[in-house]
Amino acid sequence: MDKILVLEDDRDLNRGISFFFEKEGYKVVSAFSIFNAKEALKKDSFDFIIMDLMLPDGNGLDLCRELREISNIPIIILTASDLEINEVVGLDSGADDYIRKPFSLSVLLARFYAVLRRKSGIKEDEILESNGINVNQKTMKVLKSGSVVDCSATEYKILCYLMVNKNQIMLKDQILECIWDQDSNFVDENTLPVNICRLRKKIEDDASNPKYIKTVHGMGYLWSEELPSDNIDRRTEML
Repeated sequence: MDKILVLEDDRDLNRGISFFFEKEGYKVVSAFSIFNAKEALKKDSFDFIIMDLMLPDGNGLDLCRELREISNIPIIILTASDLEINEVVGLDSGADDYIRKPFSLSVLLARFYAVLRRKSGIKEDEILESNGINVNQKTMKVLKSGSVVDCSATEYKILCYLMVNKNQIMLKDQILECIWDQDSNFVDENTLPVNICRLRKKIEDDASNPKYIKTVHGMGYLWSEELPSDNIDRRTEML
């Protein structure tokens, strides 16, 4: 399950955002000050941050700049200010998006998914199809033989990355660089295999004997798609 840090000093709004994303299947940690947020980041890893601009102990832009020095974690900034210059400064500080208050939670969710799509580095207008798995990248829906597969954001990004690079061995570091930041900040070493295991349970007919997501021991993973016998990539022979 992906983890979101919500940094917002308005407790009612924080509670509303947290509850909304929890219903979407995410684990959410609430922070009400920059100090709270930094403590949370020391203790846990997060996949996304939604933060207010003005906080009791400082400016969210300063925290955004600090994070950008060590991480590429997606960040959406919330603000009550309607000044265009603040939006420009926010984006220049490294934020991935900027939303003015008041806003609807459905709009926040749509912007959240839009940031994830941009971070994945995958074109939004493509439909991925392989081995009975269909991924609509505009709606971020995954289907298996016509039935919806409920994937977390991290599982979705891994699936797209592997399918786009089908029949190619993707090194663990390559996957981490695409899914998270290039230095793997805020990512536990077991995060990738854990998400691969969960993904297999959702899309494989037999997760204990995977046909699609293959493990290349000591290297990484491969999305295996059946090819005509005279074109089969011999790299799969090592699996």
